[in-house]
Amino acid sequence: MYFSRISPAPGQEQRAAQQRLAGPYAEHQWLWRCFAAPAGAPRDFLFRRHLVGGLPCYYTVSTRPPLPPDDAWQVQSRPYEPVLEQGERLAFELRANPTLRSAAPPGVKGKRHDVVMHEKKRLLAERGLKTWAEWTAPDRPSLADLTQQACGRWLAQRGERLGFALEPDSLDVNLPQQHGERKRGAASAELQFTSVDLSGHLRVTNPERLRAALYAGVGSAKSLGCGLLLVRRLG
Repeated sequence: MYFSRISPAPGQEQRAAQQRLAGPYAEHQWLWRCFAAPAGAPRDFLFRRHLVGGLPCYYTVSTRPPLPPDDAWQVQSRPYEPVLEQGERLAFELRANPTLRSAAPPGVKGKRHDVVMHEKKRLLAERGLKTWAEWTAPDRPSLADLTQQACGRWLAQRGERLGFALEPDSLDVNLPQQHGERKRGAASAELQFTSVDLSGHLRVTNPERLRAALYAGVGSAKSLGCGLLLVRRLG
């Protein structure tokens, strides 16, 4: 595996910025140029976009090193073989699409639901309410608290099978970001999803499972810039 940074080449920042494609689907299609493959080949990379000085910079984890799409961009790659130890503590960052699947008959995939909206609906149903505006009691949680609780629970549950234990008191969760884009060439299909940035500390409970999660990602919408789990050792 390889960990890479794709960023504007020195002196080419303006040209690189002009190539910046709006929308997660267009961005994903652009990144494919760095991982040229035969038509129909499965995606073999995760990515996350950062803005550095107002310019896009991409971190990727992939089975092969990426190549710059043109001379406006540069790529820095290194082998990625994380060595993890049982019980060690790590700082993490994750841009995720926190969802859960509804129950469905055997052999049928349930529909995905955004965890924050699902929690909103659950709380309203408990109180016999239909809309969030109807809940005027002082115990109504803020959107920030609701997001923190729902996304923290979602990540902690996944950690149980992905080889880590979340340290809840360290968790920081940003407000959800809504993304929408019409796919190129599609008359009516519209891409919509939510992303949330989470950061904090975790403890390694199963090194092999966590290493697999670092390679394969966490949650859904991985092709759209979600799921790449970034970790570093705590000093």
